[in-house]
Amino acid sequence: MKFSLFSVAVKNLKRKSFRTAVLIISIGLLVSILVFGASFILSVGSSIEKASDRLGADLLVVPSGAVDVASDVLLASKIKVFYMDKDIIQKVEKVKGVGKLTWQTYLASAPGQCCSIPPAEIVAFNQDTDFIVTPWLRKSLRRNLKKNEALIGYNSNKNLGLLNVDSTMFNIKFKFVGVLEKTGTGLDNAIFISDKDLKDIMASSSMAKVKPNQISAIFVKVKKGYNPKDVARNIMNDIMQVDVIQRANIGKRMLSTLGDINKIFLITILMASVLSIFLTWTIFSAIVNERFREIGIMKAIGAKGSHIVKLFVMEVLLLGLIGSLLGTAAGMYLSAFLSKTFALLRDLSATLTLTQRVEVVALGLVVGVGICVIGALSSIIRIKNLEPLSVLKEV
Repeated sequence: MKFSLFSVAVKNLKRKSFRTAVLIISIGLLVSILVFGASFILSVGSSIEKASDRLGADLLVVPSGAVDVASDVLLASKIKVFYMDKDIIQKVEKVKGVGKLTWQTYLASAPGQCCSIPPAEIVAFNQDTDFIVTPWLRKSLRRNLKKNEALIGYNSNKNLGLLNVDSTMFNIKFKFVGVLEKTGTGLDNAIFISDKDLKDIMASSSMAKVKPNQISAIFVKVKKGYNPKDVARNIMNDIMQVDVIQRANIGKRMLSTLGDINKIFLITILMASVLSIFLTWTIFSAIVNERFREIGIMKAIGAKGSHIVKLFVMEVLLLGLIGSLLGTAAGMYLSAFLSKTFALLRDLSATLTLTQRVEVVALGLVVGVGICVIGALSSIIRIKNLEPLSVLKEV
């Protein structure tokens, strides 16, 4: 009857099933924390990066003191309004290095009082100058919006189902005629209208907080050859009523918070890893002590040291692999189904790409198996250096 290293390793692990289960569970818990934490960090970081890239502007000009509020609208899908004088557009146009620019005005719907839809961010954009919404508008509708027509953000359509129906916004009937493709920004949860409808809105409803000749944000493309940082500084020096956010700094507050979370996560993983290494070392030291005589006899009857080492390595790899697979599955489950309970992920369009998921899974497997190998290394060295005669004398 032939035996393989694998089958013998499995039988050896089954001898002490409770001890084996404890080690597998400990490795699984560590890997699940690692996978969930890595997924969390990657999701938020990549979503902020994606959102800033897809805005289509180098700079965002907002009223003084409204930097965090603007970030909440663009990244976290929060319903906020803020305004500045429309005359600032002309002042920004005169700043050296400013190329194309467009502007948006934000309104907040209030169900029952002005609108027949749930609370949502209403974005009024200028169709003549726009380069933020227009690229997606051309794909979804292939024409400009007409009077009292509206577009729905990707998530708004999924959540509200308003396409091809008439709804009241600020006491005016609007027809939803298209859905924008997913952008990965907070604007996925918004509703878009032409700024030509603002005059009627302000005349029809007192719930619209905006006043004539007010806008919320100016999106700026910098001329080729100019540094966005220098242009941003020039705008703030020339126009005291505004703040400027560089595209690279959009979500800076969230990224700072993410950095703190990352540090806590790394400390937790390091402490859990050390604990798992000690647990693995303790268990495999006990295994070697229990099988000391067995190993000595195997060597005395001709078994090579390399064969015995391979057997123990196989047991270590099996334990690490099983624990890592279980931990990876648990971590991905937590990431997919429980992460939305976190406000930071719930507000962002945070998802992992297939490549990122593969990287996270690979990281979990490598760390789980690696910890098992490190913990069992001293026991494996003891087995390799074991002299069978000395063992048999002690029996």
